[in-house]
Amino acid sequence: MVGGEAGERRGKQHRSVRSARTRRWPIACGSAPHLSAHLAAYTARVPETLLPDPTLLDRPGEACGVFGIFAPDAETARLTYFGLFALQHRGQESAGIAVSDRETLTVFKDLGLVAQVFDETTLSALHGDIAIGHTRYSTTGSSVWENSQPVYRQIDANGIALAHNGNLTNTGELAERLGKLFATTDSELMTEAIAQAMGMHNLTLPNALMKTLPAFRGAFTLAIMDRDTLVGVRDPHGFRPLCLGRHEHGWVIASETAALDILGAEFIREVEPGEMVVIDATGVRSMRPFSTPEPNLCLFEFVYFARPDSTLYGHNIHAARRRMGEQLADQAPAVADVVVPVPESGIPAAQGYAAASGIPFRDGLVKNRYVGRTFIQPAQSMRDRGIRMKLNAMPGELRDRRVVLVDDSIVRGSTTRQLVTMVREAGATEVHLRISSPPYRWPCFYGMDTGDRSTLLAADRSVDEIAEFLEVDSLAYLELDRLLDATSVPAAGFCTACLSGRYPTDVPVTGDKFLLERS
Repeated sequence: MVGGEAGERRGKQHRSVRSARTRRWPIACGSAPHLSAHLAAYTARVPETLLPDPTLLDRPGEACGVFGIFAPDAETARLTYFGLFALQHRGQESAGIAVSDRETLTVFKDLGLVAQVFDETTLSALHGDIAIGHTRYSTTGSSVWENSQPVYRQIDANGIALAHNGNLTNTGELAERLGKLFATTDSELMTEAIAQAMGMHNLTLPNALMKTLPAFRGAFTLAIMDRDTLVGVRDPHGFRPLCLGRHEHGWVIASETAALDILGAEFIREVEPGEMVVIDATGVRSMRPFSTPEPNLCLFEFVYFARPDSTLYGHNIHAARRRMGEQLADQAPAVADVVVPVPESGIPAAQGYAAASGIPFRDGLVKNRYVGRTFIQPAQSMRDRGIRMKLNAMPGELRDRRVVLVDDSIVRGSTTRQLVTMVREAGATEVHLRISSPPYRWPCFYGMDTGDRSTLLAADRSVDEIAEFLEVDSLAYLELDRLLDATSVPAAGFCTACLSGRYPTDVPVTGDKFLLERS
């Protein structure tokens, strides 16, 4: 039998005989030697240059996408692949799938995008009735294979796999109790704690979760499985989303409703904050590991993270973002000739701004959809050009025009400044920047990679000072109350910590992404 640790050790040996450019080290966990051999022999080239270059982005980095399916008689690994494809926007550093045929639990994961990690050969070898999947954006631990997910643990004749979206705030405390582990993520610590509860106390997966979940603090939306059971969990604040859907062959859980749509699954409901949904051969049941849930969905799910075709709190995201633009036009009008979005996340707000203001909407910027998918490493001279690797201006839409440039957020500001310069070089006579969220002034400890306040442009600058830094003719951010109104559910419960400094929980003095690597 090949256990989780053995599989990981073999993966490292497999790595040592590969060239430095090749990044694929599969895990095969369980008791299927033919499948283990197949996965060990499978190769594909996924160089480091395929991972997103943070120098080309000025967005808050989100944590991850999670997916799970319980569907006897269905190709669960293939369905999970498509579910992850729909959640690719939530994480591009690694992807993985765990699958169980009720006898063997197998995990296959690697660095890269979903379509780079999996192909027809890989998926055809992954058989089972239950599967979970994960796309990762690192917020705790480096972007290395060891930190990719799902995380696996062997427990006697059973095993568990875990996929996590969010970020714990008591990672250091858990690390002191559980000791140094194979990977350096809070997800690894959670998996170890659950596995210990199952092994030491002979508990089922649901009962082990009831015992261990109250010890976790912060943000955690989880898809967890053993050989026979699929479980979905949201922390008591519901910082990160999770929904439940009905598939023709069974049940699905996913970070966003868009992942249900791609499978033709019916949306049933959102998993509630503090709820644990257990799915097995007997059906679906709800359990409550936490005593006092307090909804605090991350407001940036509405602003930027969620797909525009997804639904949260019963409302379509695209429609909410259009309303943000309408509110922004009412709050901060401009005398201009055209409204231009920063694609793609700024498009709905720009549409709303244009409709409310009567100023024509124009596509003055074109996004290069294939940034980060080239095998050629950009030279430093190209890196210095920064935003031009991702966006290009169309002078025909901008020349001799006063431009309202609409974006959803500014985090660090460096690429926004380059973008403004690009628009001016394309011939714009004025640039009026409108942002469909308030100034991003405070670090996030719940799953966005912005734990260091000193890197945030708005941390200690006024709006006028930011405008001067960005070299725009005018700058306006959408007020927080107006943003909440644009969601259509302002009283539903949101976390606004990064915008207001009001944190729903105790948080560390500073966020250290590499805490477990320094200890």
